[in-house]
Amino acid sequence: MRELKVVAPELRLDPERALDGLDWTEVFGEPGRVEIEIGPGKGKFLVEAASTRPDVHMLGVDWANKYLRMVEGKALRAELKNVRFIRIDAKEFVHRAVPEHSVSAYYVFYPDPWPKKRHHKRRFFQPPTIDDLSRTLIHGAYLHVATDFRGYWEHLEPLLDAHADFERQAAFGSPEFPVPTDQPLTNFEAKYLVQGRDRFRGSWRRKDA
Repeated sequence: MRELKVVAPELRLDPERALDGLDWTEVFGEPGRVEIEIGPGKGKFLVEAASTRPDVHMLGVDWANKYLRMVEGKALRAELKNVRFIRIDAKEFVHRAVPEHSVSAYYVFYPDPWPKKRHHKRRFFQPPTIDDLSRTLIHGAYLHVATDFRGYWEHLEPLLDAHADFERQAAFGSPEFPVPTDQPLTNFEAKYLVQGRDRFRGSWRRKDA
């Protein structure tokens, strides 16, 4: 495995080297619990989760460089030592970079719904990616999902419910969920609630071996 380093901005990982396969101790400089947010947006959830739990390592994955720079700036101002970021296609990242059974939680809040039928194949939640999420989660770990788009929810909910490795939870969240579940999780969710838009949220637990 080639040496992995944080490149400018100082919290950013090199995507090409990451695709060789990550070593979390190398990434964060110490062993510990690792959680991943796919699409952190403006960083409300990730920064709060990392600030309240300095012993948990948080990684934000996004393709939108504008938002990554925004969140990186917030993390630097908060002097967070337990966060890293990577600009990369999230499906490829989970498939190629993340070690098996190494992630304690995935958070996927308000991903791009790609509403046009011809674009549905670009959605993050596809059967192969769900297999990769299962493969990379620690047994007993959680996948937390939120969307405002009913069509996407009606696509992803049955896929996760039917997957042999996942168990649907009765309520959104988990014992280790880092923020109150009755508050908006993201800046987008806060805006959507004011606008009266739908909100669909669910949590699935990766079954024990």
